[in-house]
Amino acid sequence: MPQNRSHAAPRRPRWVYAAGREPDARFSLANERTYLAWIRTSLALMASGVALQAFDIGGGSVAGIVASLILVGTSIWLPLQAWWSWARTERQLRRDNPLPAPHVTVPLSVLLAVTGCLVIWAVLD
Repeated sequence: MPQNRSHAAPRRPRWVYAAGREPDARFSLANERTYLAWIRTSLALMASGVALQAFDIGGGSVAGIVASLILVGTSIWLPLQAWWSWARTERQLRRDNPLPAPHVTVPLSVLLAVTGCLVIWAVLD
């Protein structure tokens, strides 16, 4: 017997789910998988930042410490950005509008490039 959504608890956040109509479940699930992929990426960045210090890569140099801080800081910022991106995309799906452009890719790419250079500098120093 199908459930009647009128008796179900309201979905949160309301500002996302109150918009438009229910989209095809495949699109919502794909949006959720993308969100979870960003969360896994965040965990990997945190583990990398901790590993730089735990394994003393770069011998405690300033470049190694800064690289570790960038990785851990990015791992804190990324889930917030991922959630915001999930919410924006879900709202656009519900409104049957074009999907928003990703805002996380360029800053993340720059941060990782800078971190990579710092790690190389720390190892060669």
